[in-house]
Amino acid sequence: MCLVERNLYSVLMPYLLKSEPDKYSFDDLLRDGETTWDGISNNQALLTLRNMKKGEKLVIYHSNVGKAAVGTAEVVSVDATDPKDPKVRIKPVKRLKRERPLAEMREAGVFAGSILFRQFRLSVVPLTEQQYDWLTAG
Repeated sequence: MCLVERNLYSVLMPYLLKSEPDKYSFDDLLRDGETTWDGISNNQALLTLRNMKKGEKLVIYHSNVGKAAVGTAEVVSVDATDPKDPKVRIKPVKRLKRERPLAEMREAGVFAGSILFRQFRLSVVPLTEQQYDWLTAG
């Protein structure tokens, strides 16, 4: 679904947010209870952040160290008044029962053709419902 379609129908979408756990981990998010997801510089990732909606589901992925999906979160609010630095407030939902390592994600058919593997340096990646369900399955 394109962003224009999404905005017309206000569909809530899931996303994967990448975080370097040695800088800010899912455990940090659990401890803090809420945080602002900002400081993104990639134009495509900025566009995605600006278009996020309150209530959207998130998967937190640890990059560099661990390389695995580790938990879920939810968008609390979006302040896109500065289009070059949107501020998305997120809160943790729960730790995944089973982390999903990058190697498993690469092999999962649900990720075939995913932008996650075509533009690996993106820190904010839209997911399909099927991808979200696969990542969060028990």
